[in-house]
Order: sequence, then structure tokens, then C-alpha cells
Amino acid sequence: MPRIPPTARKALLTLHLVTSLGWLGADLVLLTLGIAVQRGADPAVFYPVGAVVGTVLFAPLSVLVWLIGVVSALLTPWGLLRYRWVLVKLVITTMMVGLVLFLLTPNLRHAGALGAALPARDRADLVIAPAVSTTLMIIATVLSTYKPWGRRHAARTTSARKPVPTPP
Repeated sequence: MPRIPPTARKALLTLHLVTSLGWLGADLVLLTLGIAVQRGADPAVFYPVGAVVGTVLFAPLSVLVWLIGVVSALLTPWGLLRYRWVLVKLVITTMMVGLVLFLLTPNLRHAGALGAALPARDRADLVIAPAVSTTLMIIATVLSTYKPWGRRHAARTTSARKPVPTPP
């Protein structure tokens, strides 16, 4: 795929950062709402708010972060599969998006509909899930900052390898 000019690359990076920060912020709101209910706040008030945040912000932002990240990887020198840290971020984000769309968002809607009638075991899930996803987002941020592990062996170009002498 063709590379994009530096100004477009910076704009794409900015968009990725803004959507990622929005996703993290929405996640922290969900975590805060879940903790508030665990500490005695009215679930009939807090769970409907969580359902709105999850449906209107959290789920769409997760998809946007994933899409912008994939486009950024494809249009910049990092590539999608060249560097291990990019691949690990892709796997983490893909898993998180799947969990958000198919597990957390339906659970948030269910909690919003039930309010105070939500069983205690389900209430704990509404604290655990955002705590785990916040941790995974922090790991992805650390990977982006430190860029560990270097290039994947399979992604190295053959021209960069030294030729192996053939036996006489």
C-alpha cells in the first residue's frame, strides 16, 4: 500500500490518539459507575447511564480506534505485521473490540434495563470488565510508547539479509 505524506500521517496519528483517549475515558466512566454501585449508589440511576455510555460512546469508539489503527499501520512505515509490538496491539485491540461489541455492550444494556434488579454476580462483571479493559489499554499505550521487540523475522526484507554462500 502507498505511504502517506508526513502531514497526513500526523493527522491520522492525532485522530488515533483522540479516539483512543475517548475510548479510555469512556472506559473509566464505566468503571467509575460500576464502583459507585458497588459502594451503594442507586443502580436504577447509574446502570442506565452506563448503558448509554457503553452504547453511544464506548462501542463506537472501540470500532473507530481499531479502524484508524489498522489504516495507520497500513499507510505508515510501521506496517500491520512488520513489528511485533504493532501485531500485539492489533491482537489486544481486536479482542477488546469483540468483547465490547458482543459481551460488554449487551450486558450494559441488560443492566440498564434491570437497574436495581440486576443480580450481584452480574454487578461485579460491570466492574471487572472495565478494569481489565483499562489495563489492556494501558498495555497498548506502553507498547506504542516503547515499541519493544523490534521487527518480526518474517517481515524482514530479503534484500536486507546477507547472501548465503553456496558450497563449491
